Amino acid sequence: MIPVPWDTGSYFFWLLLVSAFVLTLERLRPWRPRQRLWRRQFGQDLVWLFFNGHFAGILVARAGASLFASASPAIESLQELQLLASSPVALQFVVFFVLRDLMEWGIHNLLHRVTWLWEFHKLHHSIEELDWIGNFRFHWMEIVVYRGLTYLPLAVLGVDGRIVLWIAVVTTLIGHLNHSNLNITWGPLRYVLNSPRMHVWHHDKQWPADRPTGVNFGISLSLWDWIAGTAWWPAPSDAPTQQPGQLGFEGMERFPRGLLGRLLYPLPLRRRPPALGPRSRV
Repeated sequence: MIPVPWDTGSYFFWLLLVSAFVLTLERLRPWRPRQRLWRRQFGQDLVWLFFNGHFAGILVARAGASLFASASPAIESLQELQLLASSPVALQFVVFFVLRDLMEWGIHNLLHRVTWLWEFHKLHHSIEELDWIGNFRFHWMEIVVYRGLTYLPLAVLGVDGRIVLWIAVVTTLIGHLNHSNLNITWGPLRYVLNSPRMHVWHHDKQWPADRPTGVNFGISLSLWDWIAGTAWWPAPSDAPTQQPGQLGFEGMERFPRGLLGRLLYPLPLRRRPPALGPRSRV
């Protein structure tokens, strides 16, 4: 389970390369020049980067493989369909990238709307200073939820393993950029691609009154938010700096700040007042 950094066929190698690339861009052209590299809780975020970027993913993958190995013949027959197995790799990439992103947009939406899912998602919204490494500050349960709900389409489509790796690399790059300290909008492409200027509003501590469960749920693509009416990008006249006044969520002062407390949250190890957040609609 110990990662080998120079193995170009592993996701961990590309995670380190992408991280170094985006970090360099941040240091060359920071959007918020006063934000320090070693900001508060940066050391903890390094742990999340390694834990979620390698170890937690392997553990969940092994658990999932064991689960599906003992699955019913119905699931096994779906795996045999292999709808895209004989298709060109470019088509496989596009189809799976778009399908996966749409599903993850829906899952992200649920993380904000379903009370017990929001409890896990609070960790990601505990970010107070946004930069590239915040992309990997999330609860291990989110890996279970995301992979659990996207594995079946992957099995049915029969996507080439190389495509799965490259989609993981590309989505990691986009995710790092979206959380980065970079002033990127993508111009006219902002209606298709997510960006730091758009995603920063997802981390706003105070969302618009008519959208109490959140805005801008897109992972790689912003397209779904514009279609569903969940996009939020205030005009310069309404937000001159084009950044929220404060990041986080209501009641964050009662959320654990230590690594162990966040790793185990929300297990009822002790009685605690609830940390507030989006009002559930489920």
